[in-house]
Amino acid sequence: MCNRILTKYADYNLVNATDTGNYITPPNLNKVFWRTIENSGVKRISFHSLRHTHATLLLKIGVHARVLQERLGHASIQITLDTYSHLIPGMQSAAAKMLGQLFNKRRD
Repeated sequence: MCNRILTKYADYNLVNATDTGNYITPPNLNKVFWRTIENSGVKRISFHSLRHTHATLLLKIGVHARVLQERLGHASIQITLDTYSHLIPGMQSAAAKMLGQLFNKRRD
């Protein structure tokens, strides 16, 4: 039998929280993060790089920059566009190709 006293979960609306809902200290978060990276065998990146990976993947699958701005909490869409503009040129050609496919479908 477990001697641990069950504590009510305190919901502070945190992205990362302890099993009771409280803040995780940065050293503890890093310890778990690095152990997870090591066990998963994926490329070693910083915890903050997860944010950029998240943004990059969303842009590459066509999520609108406004949605990305809201998810990242940027004050303006300009910050998002300035940060991730290097991804947009490839997206421009993809958009042109999709538009061409749309016009070709209408001729059929």
